[in-house]
Amino acid sequence: MKEKKKIVYLPDQLYSKIEQRILNTEFRSVDGYVAFVLEEVLKEVEEEGKIYSKEEEEEVKKRLRELGYLD
Repeated sequence: MKEKKKIVYLPDQLYSKIEQRILNTEFRSVDGYVAFVLEEVLKEVEEEGKIYSKEEEEEVKKRLRELGYLD
């Protein structure tokens, strides 16, 4: 089953830059490259908002203490 898609418009200059960037890569289209980049950016944003467990937070604090950043 094909994934449903929506149209997104890009300025001509940006589209041209992406076309040049994907030459000799595994990307077959500007659409594929743009989708990949946006997915990566969204993953990073979601990671930034991640809530850490008490154990994870204590481990980070322990490491910071060992490096001399916390008293």
